[in-house]
Amino acid sequence: MMPDDQFRTTTRHMLRESKTYASQTLMGGLSGFESPIGLDRRDRIAALKSGDIGFVHSWDINTSVDGPGTRMTVFMSGCPLRCQYCQNPDTWKMRDGKPVYLDAMIKKVDRYKDLFKATHGGITFSGGESMMQPAFVSRVFHAAKEMGVHTCLDTSGFLNTNYTDEMLEDIDLCLLDVKSGDEATYHKVTGGLLQPTIDFGQRLAKAGKKIWVRFVLVPGLTDSEENVENVAKICETFGDAVEHIDVLGFHQLGRPKWHELRIPYPLENQKGPNAATRERVVNQFKDHGFTVY
Repeated sequence: MMPDDQFRTTTRHMLRESKTYASQTLMGGLSGFESPIGLDRRDRIAALKSGDIGFVHSWDINTSVDGPGTRMTVFMSGCPLRCQYCQNPDTWKMRDGKPVYLDAMIKKVDRYKDLFKATHGGITFSGGESMMQPAFVSRVFHAAKEMGVHTCLDTSGFLNTNYTDEMLEDIDLCLLDVKSGDEATYHKVTGGLLQPTIDFGQRLAKAGKKIWVRFVLVPGLTDSEENVENVAKICETFGDAVEHIDVLGFHQLGRPKWHELRIPYPLENQKGPNAATRERVVNQFKDHGFTVY
């Protein structure tokens, strides 16, 4: 065994060549995952680019809304958007996550593959924004598909150019957040641009992938009839790829995290939509022929 002080700095190829180094673990709050220790900045950047490691905030096994069946949902660190209603502002910065080996993640998927197959579930990458780490996510998806495990990408599509057409092949389902139907509202909600979301949805449709659209309904922000109509028209450009639209009512469950991080919360006193508003929005989408939940 090499002495610990030899892991405080790394050589250029240590991640690739040292089995002893790779056997060292630091749980970092991510139970069940090996995490590299001692990587200097250059090594981390190289490993992140290649997908040998990914920066992960947390993970869980659930049967909620992250795709069909029982799923392993992995929350990746890092996000370029700053949504006013974000529930996980603690995932915005990649450096706040923990580096996890690619092989460790693949082994975790393999451990649960029988459960996934029995429940028609699989693995979902969420965030943060998982498209910030395309090499890691796509390599895990490729390994999952080789195991016969269903794959799901939860994304805003804002970074869709990070994904090649080849990477798209290993996605079974995309949970696509269409946060607004017009550029001005989208920028107000997220600080970003709408067009990349539209482009990604159309790329998914062209590749024959399934889409569950998710739209967060915030009174006074995203609920105008015109904005909802524009969201519906965008979804129409995805054609038959859209299996359904989830209308998600705004809530305040994320507010404590903003307070804990001492970030000014723009929706401090905002209430969720009432039943009448939600019914109107649901019916708007249904009028365009969509199944709505």
